[in-house]
Amino acid sequence: MVLLTLIKLAVFCFLRQVRERLKEDVEQMKLKNPNFRPGLVVLQVGDRDDSNLYISMKLKAAAEIGINAMHMRLPTTATEEEILHSITEVNENSSVHGLIVQLPLDSVHEINTEKITNAVAPEKDVDGLTSINAGKLSRGDLGDCFIPCTPNGCMELIKQTGVSVAGKRAVVIGRSKIVGAPMHDLLLWNHATVTTCHSKTADLAAEVGRADILVVGIGKAEMVKGEWIKKGAVVIDCGINHVIDDSKSSGKRVVGDVHFQSAKEQAGFITPVPGGVGPMTVAMLMANTVLSAKRFLESHQAGKWNISYTALNLQKPVPSDIVISRSCAAKSIDSLAREVGLLSDEVELYGKTKAKVQLTIIKRLQSRPDGKYVVVTGITPTPLGEGKSTTTIGLAQAMGAHMKLNVFACVRQPSQGPTFGIKGGAAGGGYSQVIPMEEFNLHLTGDIHAITAANNLVAAAIDARIFHEATQSDKALYNRLVPLSGRERKFSPIQINRLKKLGIEKTEPSALTEEEINHFARLDIDPSSVTWQRVLDTNDRFLRKITIGQSPTEKGYTREAQFDITVASEIMAVLALTSSLEDMRQRLAKMVVATSRRGDPITTEDLGVSGALTVLMKDAIKPNLMQTLEGTPVFVHAGPFANIAHGNSSILADKIALKLVGPEGFVVTEAGFGADIGMEKFFNIKCRYSGLRPHVVVLVATIRALKMHGGGPTVSSPLALNLNLLEKGCNNMRKQIENAKHFGVPVVVAVNAFKTDTDAELDLVCTMAKAAGAFDAVRCSHWAEGGAGAVALGEAVQKASSAPSNFKFLYDLDLPIADKIRIIAQKIYGADDIELLAEAQHKVALYTKQGFANLPICMAKTHLSLSHEAEKKGVPKGFILPIRDIRASVGAGFLFPLVGTMPTIPGLPTRPCFYDIDLDPETEQVNGLF
Repeated sequence: MVLLTLIKLAVFCFLRQVRERLKEDVEQMKLKNPNFRPGLVVLQVGDRDDSNLYISMKLKAAAEIGINAMHMRLPTTATEEEILHSITEVNENSSVHGLIVQLPLDSVHEINTEKITNAVAPEKDVDGLTSINAGKLSRGDLGDCFIPCTPNGCMELIKQTGVSVAGKRAVVIGRSKIVGAPMHDLLLWNHATVTTCHSKTADLAAEVGRADILVVGIGKAEMVKGEWIKKGAVVIDCGINHVIDDSKSSGKRVVGDVHFQSAKEQAGFITPVPGGVGPMTVAMLMANTVLSAKRFLESHQAGKWNISYTALNLQKPVPSDIVISRSCAAKSIDSLAREVGLLSDEVELYGKTKAKVQLTIIKRLQSRPDGKYVVVTGITPTPLGEGKSTTTIGLAQAMGAHMKLNVFACVRQPSQGPTFGIKGGAAGGGYSQVIPMEEFNLHLTGDIHAITAANNLVAAAIDARIFHEATQSDKALYNRLVPLSGRERKFSPIQINRLKKLGIEKTEPSALTEEEINHFARLDIDPSSVTWQRVLDTNDRFLRKITIGQSPTEKGYTREAQFDITVASEIMAVLALTSSLEDMRQRLAKMVVATSRRGDPITTEDLGVSGALTVLMKDAIKPNLMQTLEGTPVFVHAGPFANIAHGNSSILADKIALKLVGPEGFVVTEAGFGADIGMEKFFNIKCRYSGLRPHVVVLVATIRALKMHGGGPTVSSPLALNLNLLEKGCNNMRKQIENAKHFGVPVVVAVNAFKTDTDAELDLVCTMAKAAGAFDAVRCSHWAEGGAGAVALGEAVQKASSAPSNFKFLYDLDLPIADKIRIIAQKIYGADDIELLAEAQHKVALYTKQGFANLPICMAKTHLSLSHEAEKKGVPKGFILPIRDIRASVGAGFLFPLVGTMPTIPGLPTRPCFYDIDLDPETEQVNGLF
């Protein structure tokens, strides 16, 4: 009895030590990762009483330690397929670190237990039963597997006796995959000489008698007799058996595989049944779960990437973009996702080369430090662009594949307008591209189509509401808005919101007075005040001004309207500036589409359409993951068109990327067009809403554009060497450096070199850039050489990211609307003053009255000049900036003044890009894309 008491006390003390150690481990994990908690799932099929008892013990132990444990119960009717499906779900759940399949499987169907246990992901197999973990144990890879819990518990009990295992003779009775076989391997790799016995072993008593250490798991009640046991041996009894005992209220008693009363007289140490191996098995299960959670955190440390890069096979002369894109074998997108620390349940695959990233990642990563933030902008461009997207990609390739830094590029999703128009795609170019470029430029994952559908649903809702209000009485209108369902009327949740906005607290439709019915049912939209336009993602100049409602069915309710290009829709801006699904829902609801005749702003929530918009946009909000030619990761999300929108990729993409790269990594994001447009909006709008502060501005310049600003033609064949012309044109670069420095951020100038540029020209630009205040200026050849051609730029950016900065906004939001516009015009464009035309003056008064005056400003202006006149190059002086109208994007969160005659939908040129685009019907390859 003394021996029994000592063993029970030792087990109890050890279990308490294990529990306290595991609790401390969990607390340490939570201190470093506040949102993290080890997760365990116990999957049970059926409802066996003994299984329920074991599961309750496991769940209780998990709760005591701080493990988030869940019992997943399937009915006895569960099929093998259903069980496998449940296991797959848990395998892909990143919040679960341990999965136990409770055996036996109590199903009315025939189930392959081996198949079920092997379906558990090895890294979550805390029971250690998969063939992979068993194989590693048999090879002696104890530090790279999960040791089955019962054998592991047995080893811990043996160690508690103080008896050294090394060199001892050990006998294991039983060869099950759960106890006997792994116990043999564990003892062997702890340097014991091991014999495994079983029901067919000849002279079992003699084998037992030679054992210094005896582990029994044969499943036969009290089979091993005390007289078999060597004097002083360590005996570990893993058996759980029931024998008849009339003295017990249940009529039965629990015993082990060893006859305890006789064995205790011989053994030096013996485990009791119950109360010995069982509690230790549960403890080891908890230890394995905590170990799995530690391994998970270790493999998903901030910035810990295990990324492979793709070597480029550079060709001279440089082939077309599409040829280069197809010559490179892209990594599977799920592999790239794993390389950069994304979990399987955070990624939605769209084929092999693109995927969407779930927003759940934000919560998982929120406690991680951000990386360095770099924004790429440019000087005032030629109509063909100066390679800003190409530089963004080239810089990312340089910092990743060549400098071995964690780096993400965040670029804007291209519009179909320029793809089939004049400018071409936005995937970069040459050997600095996002691939596959045809998927990048054509549809991608359908985000822009979702915006088109959502935008035009609002437009349809506006005109339908105007029509129905004009043709119905208050009573008829109300009865149709709140129709009978069965025998009662009921407000929808969106209608309840409108009632609250009107100050009506009633929720019973029959309780409203006639006056309340009138206020609720009639938006009373002034048709001339409608600011919401239909959109199309095509350059179609003939939709700039149209008349709608000309069908006889519309009863003469016609009005003038127009189309914008889809990427100029406020919904695109909402997508780019939102921070969560809930935030997007609120922003979509706040979008103002018109004004009532009483002067009240009419929102999409008033129209009752805001919930439907969120449904249409629920997938578009997830950033798209792609890759560069050299295998560095890219987020493609939101944008573009900084001349008529804010023209930046999404806040969500930037924020997720900054967490993924880690504190020593870099995120290179792109702002549209020149620094006077995209960069200014990046700082004054995007940075206000994101709370992010960039470390470096990269300003892209080209010799051809600078010569244009010096007096050369807009687009032409390469001009002869003319340093005077180039030096004069550098004034535009100097002004854009000044514009960037207004915000207190270091500037690195990237001179995007063309093969026709001379060393003298490139050196002159770099010298003048540094003289103008740039932190550094380097020539780049990434178009022809990929990341290798932008290494100097990457090194300059890395140095600049550590330089002192003093970030500040250009204006205070509390300033009057006109003052904010004037500051942008004078400080960024160089205008003498602004002129508010009649419509703009009216809108200033209206938006101030409606409470929108404190929003930031998003100027809609030509990108081809610092002024409002596209033909004025260089740094125009002495001009007054005309503001012909101002519109409110209240949901997105800005006012956008229309400067001059800026069209909000581009037109097609005489010879559009679509002349070259076709499909090969045999290979289904897209031909003619750039």
